[in-house]
Amino acid sequence: MAPIICKSALEAVSLIQDGEILWTHSMGATPRLLLNALAQHALTKKDLTLLQLHTECAESLSDEKLKGHLRHRCFFGGLPTRLLLQQGDADYVPIFLSEVPKLFRSGEQKIDTAIVQVSPPDKHGICSLGISVEATLAACQMAGKIIAHINPQMPRTHGDGFIHYNKFAAVYEASAPLPQHPLAASDETSLAIGNNVAQLVRDGDCLQMGIGAIPDAVLSCLKGHKDLGIHTELFSDGVLNLVESGVINNSKKLVHRGKLVTGFALGSQRLYDYVDDNPSVIFMDIEQVNDTSIIRKNPNVMAINSALQVDISGQICADSLGTRIYSGVGGQMDFIRGAGLSEGGRSVIALPSTAAGGKVSRIATVLSPGAGVVTTRAHVHYIVTEYGIANLRGRSLRERARALIDIAHPDFREQLCRETFDMWGLSV
Repeated sequence: MAPIICKSALEAVSLIQDGEILWTHSMGATPRLLLNALAQHALTKKDLTLLQLHTECAESLSDEKLKGHLRHRCFFGGLPTRLLLQQGDADYVPIFLSEVPKLFRSGEQKIDTAIVQVSPPDKHGICSLGISVEATLAACQMAGKIIAHINPQMPRTHGDGFIHYNKFAAVYEASAPLPQHPLAASDETSLAIGNNVAQLVRDGDCLQMGIGAIPDAVLSCLKGHKDLGIHTELFSDGVLNLVESGVINNSKKLVHRGKLVTGFALGSQRLYDYVDDNPSVIFMDIEQVNDTSIIRKNPNVMAINSALQVDISGQICADSLGTRIYSGVGGQMDFIRGAGLSEGGRSVIALPSTAAGGKVSRIATVLSPGAGVVTTRAHVHYIVTEYGIANLRGRSLRERARALIDIAHPDFREQLCRETFDMWGLSV
């Protein structure tokens, strides 16, 4: 059955009724035009719930006027939702990214309407979820109806993200630029961290990493490596530079050899042009990308992630500042465990030694009250700051404390030694 062709975004979202549970396409594919219209339509409705990962350019849905009309339910917090989460005006659901599609497909989380942004249909009537497949494929498979923004600027990508035009209940077509995240400018601290992490990367490794100043700095330090592969939830411009220089060729992977595997992409227009109709890049369901049993099949997996705080036993807080939700669990544990089980695999948590302009040590004697332990001390392997590398695998609590204090900012080392003895009874 053909969809309703709408003349406006507001007409498209007008199919949404009171009490519905909605899913929005996320990351760089956030359907901004439809969500802006939803912010207007929701004022005439009540008790809407919007499920989401990290969204881009969706601030209109954070308006306080929507209280009572629409409530966010976040599997990952971002700029549009962070304040709402911290005020208790939105709900945070801690969950491994790999398990979000399972939540939908099992029926544990109902979805009435999926709101997506797709490429125009091809000659077979098939559209593409473009630069972000993540959990949206599963949401579309389980939703009662799908409302789509067809955007000629959305790349048509290869992999799992195909959906037939006739699956949509309503479509609105308009050309609109996608949100861009150019390469982060590397500062002295990020470059120092990047150099330290690069020392741990070996030729032939299969990499997973995120986006931001530190991952970009790490990638910029890998120009002398060879035969690297990529199996990651997120693909950015730093990776593209190494693909174009031949450093990344995916030749040593056992799963999808020769292919760059990702769940979503976020970067520059150059990146979006590269992935458009490119069969060497495959965008897959995040249940597959982040599946530990699949990740471990590649040898020498190198998972590179970040943290907000680390305690001297090696517990990693990555989703909150104390009790204040900042981001989410995401795929960190999916990949750290997958890397740990991979033959020759390793994992790295890379972070600056301080926060708040140098006033706070990110390496702490104990985590802040309420801090979320995303990666346990049993899973952690390498911790890296601008001051060095701490290898925690197989180390005792006392050895861990010593190694972490050695890579803490010099201004905090004496205090950390003193507190470690007072709180833990450990002499370091």
